[in-house]
Amino acid sequence: MIERDVFHIRLKNIELQAERLIDPYLKTRPIAIISSSHQNGSILCLSDEAKEEGLMEGMKVSLVRKMNHRVQLLPYNDSLYERINYHVYQSVSLFSPIVEPKGMNEFFLDMNGMRSINRSIKDAGLSIINRIEDQIGISGVVGISTNKLVSSIVTSVISDSIYEVEKGKEPQFLSPLSPLLLPVVKENYVHRILKFLWIDHIGQIQSIAKQPDHFEIFFGKYASMLDKQSKGDDSSFVKPIEDKDHILEQTVLKRDTNDQVILHSVLRDLSDKIAFSLRQRKKLAKKVRLDIYYVDGYKTQSMGSFNAVDDLSVMNICKLLFNRANQRRNRIRSILIDAWNFHPYFFQQDLFSKEIDRTISLSKAVDKIRLKHGMHMLRNASVLKSVENHKKSVENHKCLST
Repeated sequence: MIERDVFHIRLKNIELQAERLIDPYLKTRPIAIISSSHQNGSILCLSDEAKEEGLMEGMKVSLVRKMNHRVQLLPYNDSLYERINYHVYQSVSLFSPIVEPKGMNEFFLDMNGMRSINRSIKDAGLSIINRIEDQIGISGVVGISTNKLVSSIVTSVISDSIYEVEKGKEPQFLSPLSPLLLPVVKENYVHRILKFLWIDHIGQIQSIAKQPDHFEIFFGKYASMLDKQSKGDDSSFVKPIEDKDHILEQTVLKRDTNDQVILHSVLRDLSDKIAFSLRQRKKLAKKVRLDIYYVDGYKTQSMGSFNAVDDLSVMNICKLLFNRANQRRNRIRSILIDAWNFHPYFFQQDLFSKEIDRTISLSKAVDKIRLKHGMHMLRNASVLKSVENHKKSVENHKCLST
C-alpha cells in the first residue's frame, strides 16, 4: 500500500519578503505593511526592525505617524504579492501534478507515490524550498504528514525548514499544542466550552474524548469533528484550482519623484514590456489596471483595456490610465501595470489605415531584435533621454551640495 504524503508549504511574511525583493534598499530598514494609508488603517505585518521601534500588528496608522517617523509605511501591494504567488505556484507545480493554493502564502501538494522517485520524502521537500529560493528569492518552510490538517499545523508551529510527522504519531505531535490550531475551535460554541473547562492544550481534549458520552454532552454536534481533529484525523483531499493568468510589470523608482518627464519615461518602458508580452501571446487584454504607489503610503489606480498590441497603442492606453490615477502632487514610489482576461488577437491588414499598419510592423521588427538580444537592447529615445537627464541632475545636485 502506497503511503499517503501531503506537503504544506508556508512562505512566512511573504509581504515583507516581496517588498524587499523588488527594492533591496528596504532590506535593513524598519518597514510596516498597512491595510490603508487612511488614519483608520492598521498594520498588517511588520519587520523585526519595526518591532524594535515599538510597533505592533494591528496598530492604527494615525498612532504610528504620531509616535514614529523612521518606519516606512508601505501600502498592501496585492498585485505584487499575487505575482509572487503565481511564480511560486509555477515552481511547486513541477514537483506534483496536484497543487492547492491557500491564500497568498500557502500551498498544499499531493505527493502520493513520490517516495519511489526521491531518495527520501524530506529530500523532496528540501528540493522544493531550495528551488523557490533560488528561482524567486522567497524563503519558506515545508510540513509533511499524511493529511492537510497536520501538515498545515506543522508549518505554523515549527521553524525548521523541513519537518515530518510520521503516520500514527499525529496525536503525540498535537498533544502539547494549543487547541486554537484546530479549525473547529474557531466555532464560538466550541471556543467558549474549552475556555470554560480551562483546556489549554490538545492533549486534554484527547483525554476527555476517551469518555464519548461526556464528550458529546460538552460539545454537542461538534464532538465528532473535534475528536477527529484533536487526533490529527483529516480525510480531505488536495484540490487543485485553475491558476490566474496575468501579465504584470512593475518598476520601483530609484528615487521617489513627481517629475512628469521621468514618470512618463518609466511608463513607456513598462508599456513596451506589456505590449511585447501581448504580441508573444497573440492576445488582447480585456482588463488592465494601473497602480500608483506614493511615498506617503497612498495608492491610486485606474482601469481600462487594450484593443491593440502595437507599442504606440498600448502606451497611449497606459498614459491615459496614469493621468486618470495620478491626481496627487506627492512623489511616486512605484508604478505597476496588471493585464488579464485575455482573448485571441488576429492582425488583419487594413488597406485604409496605413498608420496602424506602420506601427504594428515597426513593433514586430523591434520584437525580432529583442527576442535575439534582450528586452533592453532597443529602448525608446525618450526613455534614454530621461535617464540621461536624471543622471545629470543628480550629478549637478552633488556638485552644488559640495
